[in-house]
Amino acid sequence: MRTGKELRIIARDVVACERCPRLRAYGADVARTKRRAYRGEEYWGRPVPGFGDPEAWLLIIGLAPGAHGSNRTGRMFTGDRSGVWLYGELHRQGLASAALSAHRDDGLALRGVYITAAARCAPPDNKPTLEEMDHCREYLVREMAALGRVRVRLLLGRVAFDAFLKARRELELPEIEPRPRFGHGASAPLPEGGHLLASYHPSQQNTSTGTLTEAMWRRVFDKARALAGRGPVRV
Repeated sequence: MRTGKELRIIARDVVACERCPRLRAYGADVARTKRRAYRGEEYWGRPVPGFGDPEAWLLIIGLAPGAHGSNRTGRMFTGDRSGVWLYGELHRQGLASAALSAHRDDGLALRGVYITAAARCAPPDNKPTLEEMDHCREYLVREMAALGRVRVRLLLGRVAFDAFLKARRELELPEIEPRPRFGHGASAPLPEGGHLLASYHPSQQNTSTGTLTEAMWRRVFDKARALAGRGPVRV
């Protein structure tokens, strides 16, 4: 399958990336020192590639790997609280084979979904620099070009929202009129087809403070289904 092969090539290039010395040093240091709760585990400690179905209709873009989450497990949104929210809802929607992802080799499979991020290395304080984001954008651009069946692009947080718009410009896609503004649940049709859909990021800060509630999170995925014309989830 051509799309699957291209995504594997992109994943290989991501894992081998050394463009941002600060981020590579930080991720390797975290992997070496570890958190006490994971002292017996082998950390991934490298850039984290995207993950999912090459025939995806839903593309999910997050911010960056967590230092003790994806930087530990080697899979996007795996090993921390944000992943509990994401994979739990994907399973409820019938889009993931399990409600929890623990590690890149745990056998979890996605159906109709591809998950990636604006940055591929864990940044200190969850804040990559603009230069680091620029270095990483090529991978998102290539994934977007490869995933030809996507109908909804779900952008988790303002950083992912802005990264998606910049990636579209690098792909020389038409400007979205009127220019969309970030807001939870905001959506816009795209000139190339399909829709943009924004959401607050399911970070622990957002979910523990009530900025993002379970009801709000569930409605985002229900809206994604509606925008793609896939009908409501059946539970």
